[in-house]
Amino acid sequence: MTSFSWQFPYASRRMPVFADNVVATSQPLAAQAGLNALRAGGNAADAAIATAIALTVVEPTKNGIGGDAFALVWAEGRLHGLNASGRSPGAWTRERFAGRERMPSVGWDSVTVPGAVSAWVAVSQRFGRLPFERLFEDAVRWAREGFLVGPVEARAWDFAHRKFTDFAEFQRVFCPAGRAPSVGERVRLPDHARTLERIAATNGEAFYRGDLAEAIAAAAREDGGALAVEDLDAHRADWVEPLAFDYAGHTIHEIPPNGQGLAALIALGILAHTPLRDCTPDSADALHLQIEAMKLAFADAHRFIADPATMDLRTAALLDPAYHAARARHIDLRHAGTPEHGTPQDRGTVLLCAADADGMMVSFIQSNYAGFGSGVVVPGTGIALQNRASGFTLEAGHPNEVAGGKRPFHTIIPGFVTCTGAPRLAFGAMGGHFQPQGHVQLLVRMLDWGQNPQAAADAPRWRVSGGLVVDVEEGIAPAVREELAARGHALVPAGPEDFGGAQLVWRLDEGGYCAASEPRKDGQAVGF
Repeated sequence: MTSFSWQFPYASRRMPVFADNVVATSQPLAAQAGLNALRAGGNAADAAIATAIALTVVEPTKNGIGGDAFALVWAEGRLHGLNASGRSPGAWTRERFAGRERMPSVGWDSVTVPGAVSAWVAVSQRFGRLPFERLFEDAVRWAREGFLVGPVEARAWDFAHRKFTDFAEFQRVFCPAGRAPSVGERVRLPDHARTLERIAATNGEAFYRGDLAEAIAAAAREDGGALAVEDLDAHRADWVEPLAFDYAGHTIHEIPPNGQGLAALIALGILAHTPLRDCTPDSADALHLQIEAMKLAFADAHRFIADPATMDLRTAALLDPAYHAARARHIDLRHAGTPEHGTPQDRGTVLLCAADADGMMVSFIQSNYAGFGSGVVVPGTGIALQNRASGFTLEAGHPNEVAGGKRPFHTIIPGFVTCTGAPRLAFGAMGGHFQPQGHVQLLVRMLDWGQNPQAAADAPRWRVSGGLVVDVEEGIAPAVREELAARGHALVPAGPEDFGGAQLVWRLDEGGYCAASEPRKDGQAVGF
């Protein structure tokens, strides 16, 4: 598809940006950091990393220095995938969590090795032009001199202040006035500035094998955690071959497990065997088919996706069109279902996109998972650690069962689209388990119905939440809601904060890009 409808049928606060060099993300200052890297002679890789580093300062409620990251990079004529998620402490055993019904979501027993810093290093070393230290300048300046908090960020910060009342270092660093910052208030994070300078000066070595690693391990020992310097030293970001799946004349790419991108591809594969394309966008039939396909995909994803080393099924089996056709037959157009996983034959996040005039395109995502993550902040460093270990299961024998030195089921997923071997779209939709659902909704709108990237981002959303429960956004028409409820869906009204945040960069046939940014967030698309 080279032509979109340039109508904008949904309520929005913004228009797309058309330029030869672009950055789109969820916080305006971070977008400017990426743009500054491009103006300084950097490429899309430099812009992506400068933006990602800045986001740890200016949007700390969604990501941090102690988070994880994934990336898809179009460069050198092909697509490259990066998995920089961390593994659990090597000392962990199943017995450590005996007596629990589920994995903890706060504290040290929810923390795996942070991988975001390794992603910055890996992308910069392989594809960047600018010196690594240059990519930190804006982030360090805002951390030291201060930045002004936006309204979406202020709401999330207030929630975290109330959630982490028992975490003294968190309160000292992020709520020094005894409360969360208000809209427009200036925030300074001097610990972040010093830590980022150490990471920049040592090319990340201080974080995994130096004084910052020692500080992380010492904090763990002090609080009964198992994360050790050996775990940090053993961490490596892995370059991986992205998954590829053909849909609507395009090829959709996702990072392979342990990420949940596979769920989006399964859902799209199922939808290819339904009459979705013949449906009117935003109709009850259109939403019902997508919701039911997503339920089927999640049933499989939650059964099979895990660290690749422990999966008991190859991903190819879950991408078999014959399997998708069989799964599609489980969809009843008149009734909502609660499907179980199939039996295939074995054959709280920030997102950014960047692209440059030379054709490099990047989809990059990093996260602390649940807002600020685990609540653990390493004393004196500003490093808020993610709570990715809560993605493990305690179900005995499950491929994703908790164990030492293992990557958990991961929610954050960058997305990419090619067409006849050429790059077309860098995109994503942050928001925990909403992310594959967001990928499906964005792609269906663009590839099946021809909606432009900004309209696809503006459109009202739904989110499968388990069983028959579906969260729905206000923009879905009352008559459509009534029809979905009549089919058995348990609809729950939800606010914009429950439907993630999309960023999209579409490469135009004429050269240059159309960049769209999420209207539910504080951010923007920028370019020149």
